[in-house]
Amino acid sequence: MDTITHTLFGLSLYAATKKEKMDRKTKMAYLLTAVGTSQIPDIDVISQAWDTEGLYQMWHRGITHSIFLTPLWALLFYILCLLFFKVKDRRLFFLGWIGAFIHDTSDLFNAWGTGYLEPFSQIRITFGTIPIIDFVFWLIIGAAFVLSRKKPVVNRPFYFRAAWLLIALHVGLQSLQGYYFYQKYSHDYGQVALSAGFIPTTFQVITKHEGNVTIFQDGLFQHKQTLYVLESQEEADLERLFANNPSAKTLYQWSPFVVIVEDDNQIGVFDPRFYRNGQSFLFESIEH
Repeated sequence: MDTITHTLFGLSLYAATKKEKMDRKTKMAYLLTAVGTSQIPDIDVISQAWDTEGLYQMWHRGITHSIFLTPLWALLFYILCLLFFKVKDRRLFFLGWIGAFIHDTSDLFNAWGTGYLEPFSQIRITFGTIPIIDFVFWLIIGAAFVLSRKKPVVNRPFYFRAAWLLIALHVGLQSLQGYYFYQKYSHDYGQVALSAGFIPTTFQVITKHEGNVTIFQDGLFQHKQTLYVLESQEEADLERLFANNPSAKTLYQWSPFVVIVEDDNQIGVFDPRFYRNGQSFLFESIEH
């Protein structure tokens, strides 16, 4: 998910917590933990500063997004709260654990995916059933905020807890639809990937059979539409590309499948899940 959504998740966790008996420092500790652990897995973006081998694509959403690291993130913020606010409350650890868990797990559902099982598996898990920016989440959380403002402080957590239930329901329904479309296209194509649209119930279904990549638009309330038909040059020799552009090798390993481009000017690979208006922003190439 995007940074704004992760921040909203953290604020919603904090808002869903009963705080009427907390003093100011305890509230600050809870706020730091909820928002901090909802953001901390994305600390991997700083790895761009020392990436000289084209590995950033694997590092981003890699080990920092591992489910096995979530209790360590929680422990880090528990210690920070103890140091800065002198607050010793074991519930902070569990709040932090939930925050980190929600971050890592929510990222599974969009097309970018995560190294959820690192370091035990390098496989990027991606479902593609939720867009990377999901305005439904924003709408649900915004509605909870507006409705709760009209209520006594003691009753406000109820609205955010209800919001979390609606968010879970939305993710569940989208994922059931995604599973349906994945199975539908898997009967006819060797490789299938999903990329959810910004409008709920709509999906781009990206398929590959031999050297042919076809991108469809499909949904529960719309007819199947062919958006793009692409030809992948599967016979191209990629060794020189990988040797001269290590990021291309990383992209090749990271993506479920790629389109290989080779002409008189260049050779390269791109991820068709991010193909829009004749190009993909995940494209790595070299000149011939």
